[in-house]
Amino acid sequence: MGCRIRDIRRKEVINICDGCRLGFVGDVEIKLPEGQVCAIIVFGPYRFFGLFGRGEEYYIPWECIQRIGDDIILIDKPFQRRDPAMERKRRRC
Repeated sequence: MGCRIRDIRRKEVINICDGCRLGFVGDVEIKLPEGQVCAIIVFGPYRFFGLFGRGEEYYIPWECIQRIGDDIILIDKPFQRRDPAMERKRRRC
């Protein structure tokens, strides 16, 4: 299957571990001498209407990609999710 980087950037990334939509591919990491794709990078969501930058980005190694479809990329990588309730408790203390 031939695919260009501009085509990959239009695809949405979905984690099959928990069914979470991570976002769209923002960047690709490539080994230059070999021309081999090492990973895809999905930028985090905007914070407060984009005024305070973005959230954490997801670094997804190429080995974690299960399927590349016409409009989505399925990955199998567990991410540690932050619990908002724990964040509130830390702020209060």
